[in-house]
Amino acid sequence: MELLSYMRLFVEVARTRSFRRAAEALDMPNSTLSRHIAELEKTIGLRLLHRSTRKVELTEAGEVYFKRCQSIVEEARIAHESLLDVAERPTGTLRVSMPVDLATGRLAPILADFARTYPLIAFEFDLTPRRIDLQTEPFDLAIRMGPPPTAPSMLVARPIALVPRYLYAAPGYVEQAPPLRHPDDLSQHVLCVAQGATRQGETWRTLHRGDETVEVMTPTRFAMNSVGLSRSLATQGMGIAALDELLARDEVAFGRLVRVLPEWSLAPVQVHAITETRLLPARTRLFIEFLKARMSSDA
Repeated sequence: MELLSYMRLFVEVARTRSFRRAAEALDMPNSTLSRHIAELEKTIGLRLLHRSTRKVELTEAGEVYFKRCQSIVEEARIAHESLLDVAERPTGTLRVSMPVDLATGRLAPILADFARTYPLIAFEFDLTPRRIDLQTEPFDLAIRMGPPPTAPSMLVARPIALVPRYLYAAPGYVEQAPPLRHPDDLSQHVLCVAQGATRQGETWRTLHRGDETVEVMTPTRFAMNSVGLSRSLATQGMGIAALDELLARDEVAFGRLVRVLPEWSLAPVQVHAITETRLLPARTRLFIEFLKARMSSDA
């Protein structure tokens, strides 16, 4: 790479026949340019330029080298510009693992817009709660909810968004259940808890109201790894579910769910893009940036 850079400098000096004009065109000090050309001549083992106080002339070797370098430098420039063009119009197949509830409930419109923006990209989506192995499985990235993974240590977690959550229940459940005026009252209610809660008597998420926070111990009857199922159970009057506002929107609109403890919210869920490396193909990098911009604006 250093040799190619020196060749580019030499071509500019040979073209202008002047270190001063070449230095101005390259936006570098004249002394730095002169030193690099001297290093190039040392590397080649031949003098390329005759220098005088008034002008610069090519040696016989310099003439031959100039003709060859011109085409090489031009090809390198075209290759670089072509790569930038690929970055603007990426191609290939993007393979993404993501939770089904997040994908269908929140990401589907974003995925459609991204596909329209970059029509040359094909997609393979794996909608599963399992933790894929990015080192051995053919995925470009995984979208995950919750804290970033701590192992393996080489994984890179890029924050995408914070998804706020609120409490919802069916109107029939609210009418028949004990009054619900404060988070402490949740101890008398049935909870449909998603994202890994597995036992009764577990400390449920901390609830917030401005600067006030409350932690509540609750009997969890339904524990699952699906937000969609917790929403469905709540619409059936089986208990209270913690849901993203977008996931609950249609159920609220049709009167199947109502928000309970409306002044309170749960801690937002972190969403991360997990990759094996920081060096990403254009399609992966652009996808992550697109998700981050859209999810932040939708939050």
